[in-house]
Amino acid sequence: MLMPPVDCMECALSLARLAMGYTNPNPAVGAVVVKDGFVVGTGYTQPAGFDHAEVMTLHQAGDKTRGASMYVTLEPCCHYGRTPPCTKAIIDAGISEVHIALLDPNPLVSGQGVKQLNEAGIKTYVGEYQQEAYEINEAYIKYITTRLPFVIAKFAMSLDGKIATKTGNSKWITNEEARRYAHLLRHTVDAIMVGINTVIIDNPHLTARGCSGKGGMKKKQPLRLVVDSKGRIPLNCHIFQPPGKVVLAVVEPLESEKKRTLMQTGAEVLELPGREGLVDIEEILKILGKREIVSILVEGGSKLLGSFFDHHLVDKVVVFISPIIIGGEEAKTAVQGCGINNISEAWHLNRVSTERFGDNMLVSGYMEKGKMEHQNAK
Repeated sequence: MLMPPVDCMECALSLARLAMGYTNPNPAVGAVVVKDGFVVGTGYTQPAGFDHAEVMTLHQAGDKTRGASMYVTLEPCCHYGRTPPCTKAIIDAGISEVHIALLDPNPLVSGQGVKQLNEAGIKTYVGEYQQEAYEINEAYIKYITTRLPFVIAKFAMSLDGKIATKTGNSKWITNEEARRYAHLLRHTVDAIMVGINTVIIDNPHLTARGCSGKGGMKKKQPLRLVVDSKGRIPLNCHIFQPPGKVVLAVVEPLESEKKRTLMQTGAEVLELPGREGLVDIEEILKILGKREIVSILVEGGSKLLGSFFDHHLVDKVVVFISPIIIGGEEAKTAVQGCGINNISEAWHLNRVSTERFGDNMLVSGYMEKGKMEHQNAK
């Protein structure tokens, strides 16, 4: 059915957002086909192994593709992977021009998709809404260029920086609206990581609730990963209940009987090298990258978050702030670890944004990579 003219790249970006959380390790892409000023096809990337956005859109446009224009949020792929190259489908469909928001940094594509289209006589235009397209696939972009997951550090705190009272109580610091958003955030990542103390104290489920599938696509629950150096996790924890898989990261070697008992819960026990008796989190990220885990949400506790910051492993920070005061010297702060000696060494966020959820505030931003690299070089 024909649709009236719209901002076509904005429409493609909206479609790409619908695919977030479904497509990993592939990027989330949206596409629109326009003929004679009307939208004749729309689509977004399906789960890995199924059609990409461009092919979905061409199928919907049907016989209206010849001489039409395509708007797509990421450079069309030009190689055979789980599916054939999208450039071939675009060329065969007779598309006359392609507007591309962002070039794909994947070494198998990286400008080659544009080159193939140009060689076939198709005009290409690159860069419209580039920043928006980048943010949709920021996790994919890090993963495809480093083979390491994109790490989001997320926590909720009071105005005085506390994540729990001195007794460990933390339910609930944030309001219901903020918690709903947190579940949407969980929905977009491949894995949620917490430390063992968080599991023992809070007994969380670590599932993405209230997130139904879109367009018939089924979303798997994120992998639930507990950093539990000594295998202390109680066997009656909520985390062992479905849905979703569980991985327990422990320091090698774990006593064989304890390992056998933990495996009987259905969890995978991942034995890793240790640093001063603690699991080497850099090694965790390498292994997860090999398993095509593109993004990780690190939800705490404060020791685990501190370790990620100390080792400069955080890419993005998401903080919910509630207008309450908890107080108390023994009440836990959001980030522990070694910390810094001078304010000039503080980890700085750029591209900071804020959002309101009732009386709660969300502050998010990206770690300043230049400063992190300078600190690493010291």
